[in-house]
Amino acid sequence: MEELLRDLTEAQRAAVTHGEGPLLVLAGPGSGKTRVITRRVAYLIGQGVRPGNILAITFTNKAADEMAGRVRALAAPRGATICTFHRLAARLLREFADRAALPANFSIYDEADQRAAVRDALAAVELDRANYPPARALARISHWKNDLETPEQAAARAQDFASQRLAAVYAAYQKELAKNAALDFDDLLLRLALLLRDDAELRDRLNDRYRYVLADEYQDTNHAQYQMARGLTLKHRNLCATGDPDQSIYGWRGADIGNILAFEEDYPDAKIVRLEENFRSTPEVLALADELIRFNRRRKAKRLFTARPGGVQPRLLQSADEHEEAARLVEWIAELRRQGREYRDLAVFYRVNWMSRVLEEALRRGAVPYQIIRGLEFFQRAEIKDVLAYLRLLINPADALALKRVINQPPRGIGATTAGRVLEQSAATGRDVWQVLRQVEAAPGLSAAAQAKVKKFVELIELLQGRLGQPVAEILRATYQQSGLAAAHAAAGDEDAADNVAELINSAAEYDAQAPTPALAEYLQQIALVSDADAYDENAGAVALMTLHAAKGLEFPAVFIAGIEDGLLPHSRSRDSEEDVEEERRLLFVGVTRAKDVLCLSYARQRSTQGKTQMTICSPFLRPLTHLLVCPDGASPSADAEEDQEDDETSQAAADDAPRSVWSCGQLVRHPKFGLGRVRQVRPGPDEGLVVVQFNTAGAKTLAVKYAPLERVNG
Repeated sequence: MEELLRDLTEAQRAAVTHGEGPLLVLAGPGSGKTRVITRRVAYLIGQGVRPGNILAITFTNKAADEMAGRVRALAAPRGATICTFHRLAARLLREFADRAALPANFSIYDEADQRAAVRDALAAVELDRANYPPARALARISHWKNDLETPEQAAARAQDFASQRLAAVYAAYQKELAKNAALDFDDLLLRLALLLRDDAELRDRLNDRYRYVLADEYQDTNHAQYQMARGLTLKHRNLCATGDPDQSIYGWRGADIGNILAFEEDYPDAKIVRLEENFRSTPEVLALADELIRFNRRRKAKRLFTARPGGVQPRLLQSADEHEEAARLVEWIAELRRQGREYRDLAVFYRVNWMSRVLEEALRRGAVPYQIIRGLEFFQRAEIKDVLAYLRLLINPADALALKRVINQPPRGIGATTAGRVLEQSAATGRDVWQVLRQVEAAPGLSAAAQAKVKKFVELIELLQGRLGQPVAEILRATYQQSGLAAAHAAAGDEDAADNVAELINSAAEYDAQAPTPALAEYLQQIALVSDADAYDENAGAVALMTLHAAKGLEFPAVFIAGIEDGLLPHSRSRDSEEDVEEERRLLFVGVTRAKDVLCLSYARQRSTQGKTQMTICSPFLRPLTHLLVCPDGASPSADAEEDQEDDETSQAAADDAPRSVWSCGQLVRHPKFGLGRVRQVRPGPDEGLVVVQFNTAGAKTLAVKYAPLERVNG
């Protein structure tokens, strides 16, 4: 035990050795949070707790795998459950499928499958996709599920026509999933949270199984995950929550920062441990981060400090446009290379994915190797989705989406008409599509030739189902060959597709080697729950490009953050809400604190979006931080603020000599076309004069007061 605790700080040791009862570990960035969690797991086992009684849950496969690896490195006996919230939910729902009223072989639908299912739901309730876009409908459904609201509850609370129609889509969407024996990502959390709430006997059973629960990144939990953690610890209250309110950046997908802020209200007797010493960043980087985040109100105060020696001051670059910004990125990389840095030491962050195009072009011209961290893209390739659809069908023949994808892929003479009649027969009889296929002769309107082709397809699936006890890599390899996909790729000369499937088989072989009892359902579940962060390969020898959201949980010796401009960071969509603005500031805080040694921030004076070039200004987040930045261009973020003040003073002087306007400098306004903006100048002119408005996304516009459809916004 002493060896386990020897290299810990006093605060870390207090968290690791805590005994019974609730524990909140407020862990600043780079403060050794993962070390505390893994040492606590090993410590509990050393104190006589059975490994099987310990559960550690986090958000990404990468984080879970790192934790499990560290626990193994501590020579702790195996048996503790270390996984993501979604994987835990999927595992328990399969184990207790009967109590959850679910088939144990349910499919897990990814985003593409969800879009297909919601399109069917929109058609079922006769709504036009142009007026009710599938992505918007799915987002609303996701929020309902995260709040543990059923379709019936959503309908009962709907206050307007649009909400009523979306509630109807929600109900139809759930029927579509049930028909296909499928759950989406949010269903996994919803169904387990409701099961823990409503089934007291099972809740007690799981409380006895998981005597100690460690919930990582607690600030990112949504209501369903909060209820999961609470339900799993209701009996013994041994919940160790770790996290940092200053790193809560997923409010847009349902995360509730209030869960961690109110922990002491939920558990008045909780022990609170603050991890404030940062082991990652230099004092200069840390000072910038600390000063940045102190402007937020919704947080728990802490003092970040480090024992690391001083380094270089963070740099702020100002470029004319995004092309110059990208060129300066390449120069920055070349400078660091001359100092001995490797490409894998460097990362480039940006607020939204579309910003990467210009950066990538510059890196290619500069012959700089890079990797885009978008883990989902590999699994969205057509050839990969084809193979995975076959595998899904093997374990869940009721999965109509998987069936529609592969019944004629590669072409085997089963056309859209045949497939459509099979689906119609399924809907008319209430039987799932697989039952209809196995008795295809009973489906009306199908020729003997069509029936023969369907029967041959059924024989193929049943033949492959006979392999379900084999290692996953063997099942996958046989499916690829016997389905005809391999021959089709070869005939088309599509080497890329064949190589991608080979890589998928490699991933299955790695899974087989690591899993105690390999199973196809578990492998498909693991793939369905992959995230962008899981794609990062630190040994790739390339510069990493990713969004600020994807950077969470990673760290790099040198970080470049592009596009720190008003309208991008904070994003224009956030400007109506103080809570959203605070989340945008937390997002920048996360990006800044990924840097170990070198940090370069960048903004452009104009940027092209959607084919239009717009003038931009530096993010207001940076304006109070000038004294902590080196600005080699001679410009500084405070210069934008000074220019704004000069514009206000000039326009106010002009306004004093003109007839009084209905608008005043600094007034927040909204335009139906240009969006949200702030009045910068009021000028004399014909009729009621002119007004200059700096819009968040459309830039500065000069408008005639009499004709401009401006709406006053309080704030």
